[in-house]
Amino acid sequence: MMAYIFNAMTHLAIDVRLMAFKFFDLAVQYHPPSFFSYAEKILQNYEDILWKNQFYLEDKGKLKNALAGLVRCLVLLPSSKEVNLLEKNVHEQKILHAFEPDVPIVSAEYSVIIKKLKDIVPVLVNCFQDFLPIVHDSLDAQSFDCVLSILRSIDLAVSFFIHRILQGHPESQPLDQSFSSVLLKKLLSVFPLCPTHRLSGKDDDRYVILNIAITEIFMHLSEWICPPADLFEKFLAFVEYVLLEKSCSYVRSGKTVREKQISTLIPFIPKLVSRVLGNWKHRLLLAFTKTFQDCSPESSVKLACLAAIEEMIISRKDLLCTDVSDSELFDYQITWIRELPTLLVLLGDKHPSSSQVVLHLLLRLGQHSLLYDEMQCLLKEFYSTYQDEGNICYGPFLRLARDSQELSICCLYYFSQLDSNLLKSIASCCLSHELDSFMLFRIIEVLHSAYKAGHIQISDHISFFITLVSRFKVFPENNNIPATESNMKTSNRGTFKSLTNVVCSCLSQMGDNSIVFVILEKVILEQISLKPPLDNSCAMLRMLIALDTKPTRLSERSICSLSDVLSAYLIDVAHCVPEDGDEGAGSIHEQTRCYYLLPCFFLFDRSHKLLNLVLNVMGSSINGSSASLLSGYHIRYAKGNSSRINATVSVLLWMQRDAKVQQILYSFKEEIDHISRSICSLQSSEEINVPIEERHIIKHAIDRLRSLTSSLRR
Repeated sequence: MMAYIFNAMTHLAIDVRLMAFKFFDLAVQYHPPSFFSYAEKILQNYEDILWKNQFYLEDKGKLKNALAGLVRCLVLLPSSKEVNLLEKNVHEQKILHAFEPDVPIVSAEYSVIIKKLKDIVPVLVNCFQDFLPIVHDSLDAQSFDCVLSILRSIDLAVSFFIHRILQGHPESQPLDQSFSSVLLKKLLSVFPLCPTHRLSGKDDDRYVILNIAITEIFMHLSEWICPPADLFEKFLAFVEYVLLEKSCSYVRSGKTVREKQISTLIPFIPKLVSRVLGNWKHRLLLAFTKTFQDCSPESSVKLACLAAIEEMIISRKDLLCTDVSDSELFDYQITWIRELPTLLVLLGDKHPSSSQVVLHLLLRLGQHSLLYDEMQCLLKEFYSTYQDEGNICYGPFLRLARDSQELSICCLYYFSQLDSNLLKSIASCCLSHELDSFMLFRIIEVLHSAYKAGHIQISDHISFFITLVSRFKVFPENNNIPATESNMKTSNRGTFKSLTNVVCSCLSQMGDNSIVFVILEKVILEQISLKPPLDNSCAMLRMLIALDTKPTRLSERSICSLSDVLSAYLIDVAHCVPEDGDEGAGSIHEQTRCYYLLPCFFLFDRSHKLLNLVLNVMGSSINGSSASLLSGYHIRYAKGNSSRINATVSVLLWMQRDAKVQQILYSFKEEIDHISRSICSLQSSEEINVPIEERHIIKHAIDRLRSLTSSLRR
């Protein structure tokens, strides 16, 4: 087929030749490598057809089609940005079997292409010159398309030349002086293009687009040559004009057109800022900052600005570009960085791809920029904030996709000192049931790494853990804890157990356990005295024993306070975890019971005094002397005399079944006898009004307790 196309490209009839170019354009669309296979012939034929300029003004529609095909071919040539991306993709895809790149990455063909492009660019410039009278007089749609394709082709060729030169390829060295001279004298010198009479808004947009295309050529060429100062200033003024939208006709143009125009020029801002000095540097930075602040959060302009900001703060070699001595640029950098948290909130969860770009920039800033801490207080709104009424207002974080959440969490690691208010904001998200359990544990992992790196104070880190454990809402929370397999599937109790294990593991890695324990002890006793749900109390007790030793590290004051708390806690466990049931349910109940009891048993083993005090409180509560402690203030679930007595006996029997606690109980026969006598006294008392049903329950409890007292006397 290609032989027929090439034959038609040399036909005497111009229409046949143009149709051949149209066919080849289709071939390149569907099979891009075909251009590289026949590049020399193709470019030679394009050069020939462009020399035949007698049809330019007669049939611009056909010329437009031919030029569009040339643009499609030249787009396949690498520029510096595209090659880096292509090489990255190829490196990643080479692990695939039978992988073949879409476009050949062999520089051998490029030498031929460069030679032909050096011939074709002057021809394109001449074509542009032929269109100038029309451009200045009345720019119709077809003429505009032709001129734009000519400029686009020149830009792609120049960009390819400059890239090959900067990459150090000898076949591109040097660019002929005549080559750059042609561009400067015949193309760049006529900038800016402008009409000779007043135009409509649509026509004015066409001139802006053409001038932007010439600006792109100038910017690429100026990487190799030093342009005249007066010409350079013309382009600077135009860039400023486009960013600030000074023209009334430009303001009238559509949103999409404006965004495309501005987005085209923004990538050149970092290089321009690095090259200019004095007043022009200030004007460019001001225009860029105004554009960044004024454009809509989800627009393509905002994304282009973010890429430019990254380049102006972090160089391509991952080095900081924050020079405090350049106070003007430094001030603008602070302004840009402070805008990022607000931008995240404005994007919400409706524009996840844009949010991910912002989060990626935040992560890069955290890894490299000393200015990163500037935005910490502004990030709270992204996670959550507390309103005056005490309600929590969640930010976009919870509603973003997992990969965006992951990025935002990784950003936290790089704050030099994480603020306690930001930790509080993050903790609120962790306590929300909307947060995936995977992300909950990922947050803990990142924050614990930040603590190890010295970015979180020990008191703040412990407070964060205690907040999670004490306020995590386990569901369902009933008077009788459900322990069937069907209920376990709808419960988050398993997640909470895993959270408790992770927190305990982190606590053991925080440094000197004795110092950490001193900080932890006081806060946990305060929280557990507030009568939290059973699961939360158990988790906090587990945090204590994770750092405790034998003998215990608990202070005397803490032991006294804990005895009241543990007495009520144990009675609630006995009330909430049934002892009866079928074999399968009983097995689950037994596991649940052990989970709640083990922290207490560890504490009793490490402090016999604590067990002694707990037994005394239980005994006193039965005869009424400690009614204020166990009749309602600490006990959360077990209400009523018979319920508390039955639960107390169950607790004592469970202690007997534990080998270590059983040995300790031998030392406290008197306390257990006191409990037994108090129960018997209550059961036989005529002064206290006890219903018959409760008396029966109390009698059953006495019978159960006799087995324990008799075993202790042996």
